[in-house]
Amino acid sequence: MGTSTGKRGLLRNIVVRFFLFSLLVFGIRFAYVIVIHGESCDIGDEFCFFSSSNFFENQKLVTTAGVGHASSSSVILHPAAASTPEFQKRVMFYITVFQDLIVDGFLFTKSKALCVETPIGDDVYALKEIGVDDAVGIYKKAAKPLVINGLGFRQPFQDNTFDFIFSGAGGLDRSEKAAEFAEEVQRTLKPEGYFIVHTASKDTYSFNSFIGLFNCCKFIRSRHIDGFDSDMPEIHEIVMQKVNDMKIMRKSDQNSNNKCSVPGYKQDLVKRAEPLIPKEPLKPWLTLKRNIQNVKYLPSMVDITFKQRYIYIDVGSRSYGSSIASWFKKQYPKQNKTFEIYAIEADKHFHDQYKSKKGVTLLPYAAWVKNESLTFEINQTPGDENVEKGRGMGRIQPVESGGGIVGSIDEIQGFDFAEWLKNTVTEKDFVVMKMDIEGTEFDLIPRLIETGAICLIDEVFLECHYNRWQKCCPGVRSPKYQKTYGQCLDLFKSLRQRGVLVHQWW
Repeated sequence: MGTSTGKRGLLRNIVVRFFLFSLLVFGIRFAYVIVIHGESCDIGDEFCFFSSSNFFENQKLVTTAGVGHASSSSVILHPAAASTPEFQKRVMFYITVFQDLIVDGFLFTKSKALCVETPIGDDVYALKEIGVDDAVGIYKKAAKPLVINGLGFRQPFQDNTFDFIFSGAGGLDRSEKAAEFAEEVQRTLKPEGYFIVHTASKDTYSFNSFIGLFNCCKFIRSRHIDGFDSDMPEIHEIVMQKVNDMKIMRKSDQNSNNKCSVPGYKQDLVKRAEPLIPKEPLKPWLTLKRNIQNVKYLPSMVDITFKQRYIYIDVGSRSYGSSIASWFKKQYPKQNKTFEIYAIEADKHFHDQYKSKKGVTLLPYAAWVKNESLTFEINQTPGDENVEKGRGMGRIQPVESGGGIVGSIDEIQGFDFAEWLKNTVTEKDFVVMKMDIEGTEFDLIPRLIETGAICLIDEVFLECHYNRWQKCCPGVRSPKYQKTYGQCLDLFKSLRQRGVLVHQWW
């Protein structure tokens, strides 16, 4: 009897376990069908579980108890995303952000909204959860169904489409085409519409660079808010409003008198620069060269992300390896930006080597104060016996007899460097200039100041030429230049007093 009962119990256990296992298999299979094939009726499959028109009306947003804000059109999360605590945390963060914007009158439940560069659409979920039903996101690799294919700098929408555009942290910050990104926002945003951006940048330089990208928008406000993770503990939120379709005339555009004033935030950066060398060095060929190690580069102090172009101008570049390859490409901190390079060199001896250099534009002329023909002296001083003809330093000035100068003279074309600069770059660009022009800086720098072109340059590396002590001959000064070290120091001081970040070059 006991044996019979035991057999029946064993059989019953086997049947129950088989039944439970079958249910488990069926459940897994059903979940697979829902997730993979039931995403949307628009994907082209015969089977669909939710239609795209009511996809977000079937399940409420998964939120922490007591914190969620249910809306009339509840949101369903993508199953994979909904199960991620990090995703839910980000959604709750954006809900708080957007509710604040509603209270402040920048966002409305009837707004047509766009979230730019949103990989998984967490910000779009948050908008729909608080009742902004007409919201969509774009990303280069779309995460259906809330995010469609698109790029921040190439949006698949008509002009004046959205009332509200949002770019979360890491969107505009990481864009390699910030200027085109800004142009697209201005194109697709309706007049009177709002653009809100979250950025990790905190310095005033990057803030003003950002504002400068938006010609048709006015700055409304900025604030710092707590971030949602340790990677970004604080976020800078900026609010802009599109005024109309006409460009706003900024102070930088009002250049009728060719004057410019360097803004205060740039003047503050000058105060952080390395000190000038106060006393004339006895061995300038060593002291000035070593001083480059003390230089506080502008990109090491500020974020240069929000610029239209990145440009390096080498005035008096000589050979490609002289400073472009040996210093700028190797040592200058570029923050992973690609720079356009202009090499300005009048000495024809160096011209051929630039023909094969990609990304470098050679201007085979002399930077000067106006367009005219000049005499260009290739010279060498006593002691430079091994310098080949054509490799000495060139000067743009009349040749004087005597003084121990040995040289040859070429006729070259000079061009108005200040006017060229104003026609080539804008204040939206990040411009670095190195100038080594054998004494002509005393003519060219005043011209840049007079025309206002100096305000277009963010950072200057200037070699000032004076009657320095010669390496070859102790106790003997160079006869090539008449200026003194004191006059050079005055030139540097005058530039810094004007708010120009200038460094002593060797």
